[in-house]
Amino acid sequence: MAIRITRVYTRRGDRGETDLVGGARARKDSPRLEAYGTVDELNATLGAARAVNAAELDRAPACRELDEILRGLQNELFDLGGELATPADAFRPGMFRVGTAEVKALEQCMDRCQKDLEPLRSFVLPGGGRVSAALHLARTVCRRAERDVLRLMSVEDVGEWPLAYLNRLSDLLFVLSRWIGHHLGEKEFLWERPLKREAEERARRDRAARRSDP
Repeated sequence: MAIRITRVYTRRGDRGETDLVGGARARKDSPRLEAYGTVDELNATLGAARAVNAAELDRAPACRELDEILRGLQNELFDLGGELATPADAFRPGMFRVGTAEVKALEQCMDRCQKDLEPLRSFVLPGGGRVSAALHLARTVCRRAERDVLRLMSVEDVGEWPLAYLNRLSDLLFVLSRWIGHHLGEKEFLWERPLKREAEERARRDRAARRSDP
């Protein structure tokens, strides 16, 4: 179906309500709007990650592969947003609904990327290189989208698969952040236990004191 948008503003949302798929109206602070609004935010963070990654395309073949993965995810998130914007009684045959195939594809992508990575010895601190950091940020937005969908599920029927999809997607974004950092040769920073940090800080102070002694 071709889409032709000739005007962006409609003025129909000026009083804090918007149209859902099917024509029903909903407040912009309703659980449904919060859910698909956060999915839209997640999509935007993936777009930002792709923009950061675009500057690295010549550094490693993995950067081009990552761009393809993220482009596919952006399309799926746009579809998911449309699904969440559709009340249960407005669904019609043939309309997209995320399901087991999409969740399985996320798992397969994770399994493929994990083969390149060493097992973790501790929790990863968000950051590393620029692309890794952008993907970590997307991961945290994905977790918020997951929580928003869970809140929506407590008041409306949206099925089980949107929540499962977002849960698996947040895991994939974590793996992708490690995977692209590995292929770009960037350092991965791991969380250190408080006692270890204190011991290292004491050792640092001791070394500094010895250097300052006459």
